[in-house]
Amino acid sequence: MFDVFAFLFWFSVGTIVYSYAGFFLVLVLAGWLRNRRVNKQPVTPLASLIIAAYNEEKSIAKKIENSLELDYPPGLLEIIVTSDGSGDRTAEIVREYAGRGVKLLDCPRRGKIFALKDAVAHARGEILVFSDANTLYHPQAIRKLAQNFADPQVGGVCGNQLHIKHLEREKQDNVSQGEMLYWGYDKWLKKIETLTGSIVAADGAIYAIRRELFRMPPVTAVTDDFAISTAVVEQGYRLVFDAEALAYEKPMAKAEQEFNRKVRIMNRGLRGVLMRKQLLNPFRYGFYSLTLFSHKVLRRLVPFFLILLFISSAFLSGQNLFYLTAFAAQAGFYALAGLSYLLRKTALGRWKIFYIPFFYCLANAAAMVAILNLLRGKQVVLWNPERQGANL
Repeated sequence: MFDVFAFLFWFSVGTIVYSYAGFFLVLVLAGWLRNRRVNKQPVTPLASLIIAAYNEEKSIAKKIENSLELDYPPGLLEIIVTSDGSGDRTAEIVREYAGRGVKLLDCPRRGKIFALKDAVAHARGEILVFSDANTLYHPQAIRKLAQNFADPQVGGVCGNQLHIKHLEREKQDNVSQGEMLYWGYDKWLKKIETLTGSIVAADGAIYAIRRELFRMPPVTAVTDDFAISTAVVEQGYRLVFDAEALAYEKPMAKAEQEFNRKVRIMNRGLRGVLMRKQLLNPFRYGFYSLTLFSHKVLRRLVPFFLILLFISSAFLSGQNLFYLTAFAAQAGFYALAGLSYLLRKTALGRWKIFYIPFFYCLANAAAMVAILNLLRGKQVVLWNPERQGANL
């Protein structure tokens, strides 16, 4: 007799295991077989560093100073700050650097993607480097990005965003440690994805594309870095990761901030996947389609399979010891995550046994909320960055 709960249990297990372990093994195998290295050369094309800002008076001066100190040939790097209708002193501070060659675009409040579009229209660079206003670059960062464009197959490059770990203890909880652990895993995936051909998408903190490949997305309620960088793949070029192009940014200090940020980013990211749905066609985009589906679609659906797994194992727990153990293990894991939330501001809460379950549940809860918001038609057009403050 067909047991619907046993089917749901094993189907959920299979999907969750593939989403993490199975996809990773497939990726490693594909990377080993294809081994698509980038032909890097020490080239320095004319580059435009575009810094998007909205109410960044606490960090914009430090960002500009950092940008002016970058090790790139004189006259070959222009710095453009595009302010999306900032209501604070952001524009005023940027104007103070006009004598040092920093350009300001003081745009009306329309959304980040429009501010970036305006900046691109004014940019002179052969390559466009996009950066957040609270991200600091290593002096060699743009040189490292640029050397990838010596390879004619490369259309875009994502840099290596690192976390600054000196947040004041009283201002942070254990979510920052979970986020740093996730970032390490995500960069590991990007290195392997590059060997298969292309990474899924770039991170907004540090990435560059060839100027001619910039495309204004047809919809604007999407994540700008996803929309801009995946257009590179759509046009037949590689999008790669360079671990030597370093950028530094603080992690989120509070669980509530990180949850809201993830919901916003995942909602806009899923809309971006819908906008680029043609990239899911493996007959046209090959292995990249599988990577995109596994990384950006199936991974976001995991929380629903976690719920199915929990419910089905609860119904099956009376049948045998295996299902009872599976149900008890899940209940214990979620109880540990709940306890970690209560301990999130304590030294005990920063132990891995606590913050890993907590961050895992937080990330999946955010993905579920993002999908439900998407199904309800909720859009996020304007951006309100969650920031840690002035001193990076």
